[in-house]
Amino acid sequence: MNPHPVIAAGRRHSVGVRRDGRVVASGRPNAPECAVSHWREVVAVAAGNVHAAANTGRSHTVGLRADGTVTATGWNGDRQCEVSDWTGVVAIAAGWRRTLGVLADGTVAAAGRTAEGACEVGCWRDVVAVAAGDWHSVGLRHDGTVVATGNDRRGQCEVADWRRVRAVAAGSLHTVAVTLDGRVLTTGDGLAETGRWRGIVDIAAGSHHVLGVDERGRVLAAGDDSRGQCAVSSWRDVVAVAAGAEHSLGLRADGTVLAAGSDADHQCAVAGWRCR
Repeated sequence: MNPHPVIAAGRRHSVGVRRDGRVVASGRPNAPECAVSHWREVVAVAAGNVHAAANTGRSHTVGLRADGTVTATGWNGDRQCEVSDWTGVVAIAAGWRRTLGVLADGTVAAAGRTAEGACEVGCWRDVVAVAAGDWHSVGLRHDGTVVATGNDRRGQCEVADWRRVRAVAAGSLHTVAVTLDGRVLTTGDGLAETGRWRGIVDIAAGSHHVLGVDERGRVLAAGDDSRGQCAVSSWRDVVAVAAGAEHSLGLRADGTVLAAGSDADHQCAVAGWRCR
């Protein structure tokens, strides 16, 4: 898994890191989560996501700078954007009302909503990557084991027996992981068909769908396809993917970005992007 993802998909927006360290965004005009044009020296981005519903939509965007500091913009109703004092950060993730940061010493910082326990990561150690779902958080340890906290009503936090994991992702009510031998593990709400995938090198979880990139640069998808978010079988030369509530992004080896799914808020307007 790339510890510095340069594309991210949120509820109604997309973001990407350009080769010069600046950030581009597409989504609703003048939306606060898209106010990233002034960011500089960014090496990774994350986008807050939440399941698609009539009463949802607000989101936030997080950027990790080369010097280990973090910046954020957008919805801040639970103080999820209050990360300006974080230092020594090596990886980030954003979920609904929540931001996570992995520190160089393997501990994890959290900002945002505390109600479901998804920010209770203070005891985590030796973590190298994190993922944030709607109401739960997931951490990948250096030894390939996985920890999770937060809402577990669909079993999305039942990861204690996972081993040899190289990447993790979290959706609305599910958690997925890629093992060192390219298999996919899943727990929570559905998506068991991903267990048949092989040779996977990168993975992403949307609200109700999952994307995987195989070692040949092809993209597989499973789950909800009601907005065409799983229409990715023709994509080639892809090295990384990102999944939002109802849309999907793919980063090609040449830095161009592909998109599929809902474009109701122009979140798929990524033509012309060149990302790291």
